[in-house]
Amino acid sequence: MVTRIESAAGHDQDRARHAALLRSAREQTEAEQAWCYLQAAHIVGQQAFKPHLETHARMLALACRTRDWGEAAGQGLRLLLVPLGHLTGRLPLGNPGRATVSAVTPLPVPVALQTLIDAAGPACEQSGQTESGQIGPTP
Repeated sequence: MVTRIESAAGHDQDRARHAALLRSAREQTEAEQAWCYLQAAHIVGQQAFKPHLETHARMLALACRTRDWGEAAGQGLRLLLVPLGHLTGRLPLGNPGRATVSAVTPLPVPVALQTLIDAAGPACEQSGQTESGQIGPTP
């Protein structure tokens, strides 16, 4: 399970993972795949204010693009809750950030999302990234 990493090197790894996951989400042609990458990015980035806010903004954009108005409303609410969560320190680890789950409930990281997170790690340049830079299994 992903937990908060306190070291500077760990913080940099989380930022790199988050950026790689957001990049992969943007490259997806299928909305469901984009959601998977955004959820993985949320899990990795939720402990830092800016990545957390950015992930929810991207989730809101995807919800609007796919005309999922319930999800869009949920993401709008989450964008408002992000500052409060960071001020109070109440950030539910493992929560994927979708409107279909409680915004305040910690959850175990699903295996599929953990796989995406692991592929976006430090070794992704060598084994988990395709030539296009997309994260995925190595052929």
